[in-house]
Amino acid sequence: MFATAMVRRVVAGVTGLVAGVALLPPGAAQADGELAPIMVVLDASGSMKGAAPGGTKMTAARKAVRTLVAAMPAQAQVGLTVYGANTGSSAAEKPAGCKDVRVVHPVGPLDKAGITKAVDAARPRGYTPIGRALRTAADALPQEGPRAVVLVSDGEDTCAPPDPCDVARELAKQGVQLRVHTVGYQVDGKARRQLTCIAQATGGTYTDVPDASGLGRALTRVTSSALRNYQPAGTPVTGAFEMNDAPVLTPGAYVDTIGFTRRQYYSVEIPDGYTAYFAATVPLGRGGGPTRVEGLNGAVYGVDGADCAAFNNELGGETEAVSTLVTWTVDRNNSGGQSCQQAGRYTFVVYFTGADGDGSPETGSEDRLPLEMQVGLEPPVADPGPAAASAPVEFSEPAGPEQPITGGGSFGTAATLPGSGQYAESLQFGEEVYYRVRVDWGQGLAYQVAYGEADLYADAANIESTMYSPARGRVDWDTTAYTGRAKTLPSGTRDAFATLPIRYQNRNADNTSDVPHATAQGVAGWYYIAVKLGVPVNGSGEHAPVPVTLKVSLVGTPEPGPRYADVAAGKGAFGGTSDATPPAQPESSSGVLTAARSSDDDSGPLWWLVGGIGLGAVLAAAVVVWLRLASRRRGQGPVAG
Repeated sequence: MFATAMVRRVVAGVTGLVAGVALLPPGAAQADGELAPIMVVLDASGSMKGAAPGGTKMTAARKAVRTLVAAMPAQAQVGLTVYGANTGSSAAEKPAGCKDVRVVHPVGPLDKAGITKAVDAARPRGYTPIGRALRTAADALPQEGPRAVVLVSDGEDTCAPPDPCDVARELAKQGVQLRVHTVGYQVDGKARRQLTCIAQATGGTYTDVPDASGLGRALTRVTSSALRNYQPAGTPVTGAFEMNDAPVLTPGAYVDTIGFTRRQYYSVEIPDGYTAYFAATVPLGRGGGPTRVEGLNGAVYGVDGADCAAFNNELGGETEAVSTLVTWTVDRNNSGGQSCQQAGRYTFVVYFTGADGDGSPETGSEDRLPLEMQVGLEPPVADPGPAAASAPVEFSEPAGPEQPITGGGSFGTAATLPGSGQYAESLQFGEEVYYRVRVDWGQGLAYQVAYGEADLYADAANIESTMYSPARGRVDWDTTAYTGRAKTLPSGTRDAFATLPIRYQNRNADNTSDVPHATAQGVAGWYYIAVKLGVPVNGSGEHAPVPVTLKVSLVGTPEPGPRYADVAAGKGAFGGTSDATPPAQPESSSGVLTAARSSDDDSGPLWWLVGGIGLGAVLAAAVVVWLRLASRRRGQGPVAG
């Protein structure tokens, strides 16, 4: 019944026209190969004495921290803060208990023995001063650069003031590079809303852990994500629940939050002849709960609210960030409906499959996730350049030794690969990491992902890789089952993921079985590689990281690109030259949020800114794979749970 309902719900959102390309910000917020320092904050309040399988909640928490430090990479910098362990929970002890926050191990080079000793010494006794704990943890971290707090709690704050959400907002005002990720361990609705609010205020994620068996996996996965710095980047904006109230966005990057029940609307002014790109990215659940499949949808409406029949659905699950995009070109000479072909204000909507607009509009009244959006405007071309390519480039085995690399946790923090070569790192189960390669006009990108051996104890997990264009349009994708034996993606008969030689006119080519997603390959710039090691289906046992080697082949000699007819702010789009000035921007309504243009000329062509297996588990995993294959219309290689 679970699988059938899920199929029905997600398939309902898959139909429609899949339009165009998506967008992306390139500037990494941290140097390649560096991990963000982390402070783990652990609840040792009196409620952690509650019973749990194998002992108490605190027993499970200690085990979770031991699991965490055992799996962390050697270069990680991690500290531990504990609250509630040094006073009782009587009324007389409340003044002292609400100050009971201690950094029991400072942030520094990973000291597994020291952190394990500190957590084993903690005894659950007192109050829950989450607000004070957040301030203490933030003060103990470096004051510059990407950094994160990972907070584990089994309940809400019992000491406010300070209110934890207010503290989180204060921390957010100090800079966009501090994130707070929260883990709710067997919490009720009120505590869940508070922990979600904390995460949302800082651009972090909330993870719900319903039982003790999932706490170790959730803490490891959330902390791994924080180390790799999943960081939505952009100007804060609040989407409207009604089309007429949509905020007007100019080209750039934006951040918001999104729930599962309501559609959110945003508007963009599109001049005649221009192509607008609207992309939305959401990190899905990274916790210890059951596998959840979600469809993220985008669509566009014309200047009078008419449906322009441009719709895109992308499916995601487990630990992934799912991206959807819609593109729209305004051409008044087109014979289509006038509403969707005249210059003016267009409205883009983003929503999860099943959202009908009837949910509560109050922020915090439902689980919400970070939403990262990119808006781009591309001028018309005077000369499109060479004809569309007809075949992907061929992969060549790169020479030379493997080079160590640390992938980023998101598009915005993707690790830069300098070109052809072999790049090696280790992935935890439940991680998805990102890399980027600069591909010029006329060049192509091909790569393989080789997964090493691991002891999975007769379990299995999905492995997956996706290549994205500079506009976040999917270029290539494959997934298959991993049982611990060495395996290479793509599976089946193909020898590599590969692009066409990048040309503007590729976007006008037919999408055939030989050249899938050709329209996404009409943009030169940063191409992105996402590599995933899924969660073991059985979900039991602790597993060592898996060695992964990325073999990259950058093929071809750069050639001239298109020549654009218009210029924006003195720059040619997509690296082209220009003969004319752009049309004046239409007047924007009040409240428009404008992001500053990136000063990095190397940022790519579009102006995006800184982004024993149980039956139930088998069915859930099978639904994930079947839906993704159906959505992406790919059939190479066997795929399993």
